[in-house]
Amino acid sequence: MRDLDQDKTIELLNSIMEFELAGVVRYTHYSLMVTGPNRLPIVQFFQAQATESLTHAQQAGEILTGLEGHPSQRIAPIEETYQHSVQDLLAESLNHEKKALSLYKELLETVENASIYLEEYARTMIGQEELHSIEIRKMLRDYS
Repeated sequence: MRDLDQDKTIELLNSIMEFELAGVVRYTHYSLMVTGPNRLPIVQFFQAQATESLTHAQQAGEILTGLEGHPSQRIAPIEETYQHSVQDLLAESLNHEKKALSLYKELLETVENASIYLEEYARTMIGQEELHSIEIRKMLRDYS
């Protein structure tokens, strides 16, 4: 085992928290913009994603404060494309999930062989983000 780079870990957890909080806003916005005959299940999907993003932000914040870090009150930047077809919203969601995946992978690289708990946390989150990406790709399949 090696020593945990506490400063870098806290910095990454803050970035994750800011990104997940941006996801709450992003997915809430998406849920409000969906129109068409398949609106209701897609709205429910985006609302569930918003709720999960909040849970993920809270989890990251709990770990961060447990490491004696100070949680940020910012959220990551959210681009407004003004493209609100279901296909566009799902494509933007897929890009958001890919970015989240990269943050969790960076966290895993930082904590690997330094903290079993943080490794398992990062791996669990990577698995969840990969599953979201698979689901969104399946939802996008009819548009290709």
